Amino acid sequence: MDEIILNDDQTRVLDALLTWLTTKPDSYITIGGYAGTGKTTLISRLRAHLAAIPKTPYKQVAFCSYTGKAASVLRQKLQETKALQPKDSCGTIHSLIYKAVTTPEGQVERWDRQATLTTDLIIIDEGSMVNREIWSDILSYHVPILVFGDHGQLPPIEGSFNLMEKPQLYLEKIVRQAEGNAIIRLSRHVREGGEIPFGDFRSVHKYSISEPETWEKFDSLLTRTDQDYLCICARNKTRIGLNQKIRLLNDIESPEPVKGDRVICLKNNHAKLLFNGMLGVIESIKPDGEDWYKARIELEDRNGAFDGRILKHQFNQAKTLRGAEAAQIAHLPEKEFGDLFDFGYALTAHKAQGSEASQVFLFEERMQNYDNLMWQRWLYTAITRAKDELYIFAS
Repeated sequence: MDEIILNDDQTRVLDALLTWLTTKPDSYITIGGYAGTGKTTLISRLRAHLAAIPKTPYKQVAFCSYTGKAASVLRQKLQETKALQPKDSCGTIHSLIYKAVTTPEGQVERWDRQATLTTDLIIIDEGSMVNREIWSDILSYHVPILVFGDHGQLPPIEGSFNLMEKPQLYLEKIVRQAEGNAIIRLSRHVREGGEIPFGDFRSVHKYSISEPETWEKFDSLLTRTDQDYLCICARNKTRIGLNQKIRLLNDIESPEPVKGDRVICLKNNHAKLLFNGMLGVIESIKPDGEDWYKARIELEDRNGAFDGRILKHQFNQAKTLRGAEAAQIAHLPEKEFGDLFDFGYALTAHKAQGSEASQVFLFEERMQNYDNLMWQRWLYTAITRAKDELYIFAS
């Protein structure tokens, strides 16, 4: 393995982590770092260092992240640096700590938490996405845990729990390789309260939606792209309109969900290993009574498809239907209320956390209830989903 060169900032945190792993004063430690500070490089160097220790107690390390895409990115970077060891694993948190319970016919009936783990150390990436329930399950194994995350991002989708609110260690210096990256530079500018001007700036482009040709530009970009992309906005009204527009650009004319549609889960269902924000593609779908679809959905963030009933009335809704309100719309008792999905071509920044794409189409719209700090976090989170190209649309 080629030597991974760290800067002074990374070296300081590496030394602190090695000391922590030797003494283990607590069950976990959190490490925060803004975009471009070299968190993954540090993780790779740490793994190489642990592997080189004679009789190391960390022979088997489980690397994991909340979403499948984030886990895939982490795995690729670890493989590029040859950091993964033969007994290591790298996948989603869900695949690490939950197992499928199947029927005699082989269908997944529910997902149970694993009784034990055989790993010596858990390293979590994108820790800002981990919610309270999953965090409690991870802690129950009493395995040392290192949690890396971007403390500049939005907190998890639900609740007040925020694992990365006050990290115990910080990476603060932008690494040399990222210093010239226009997206990284813009993210730092926004984090410090700066505004984004209109125009073209290398890999960053900002257009005014009041100009007629802007929507033509958006349609053209989306139609001819052969890259993976994310479309991000703030308002649910905008999200609904963009979902409809993108489906038409993909030649989907039916107002109802069809095979091949991209969808997003909007409600946790622990028994089925469904979590708010999971993305997937419909493999099959058909009506099941007046209020339901029977659907099979291939999900990005877990092994195995979802099979079950999903509510018709949730699609194109401005908010997630809950409890008695949802049951009233579906004319069913609350206890019979099922799983919720909506179209997932356009996402709010909260739902886009943990994902990244070569191209990001960002609709810059500030919510009235956002103070300056919340607005900076929102914009920073959205911007840092882009790897190569960022297209911003604003009024």
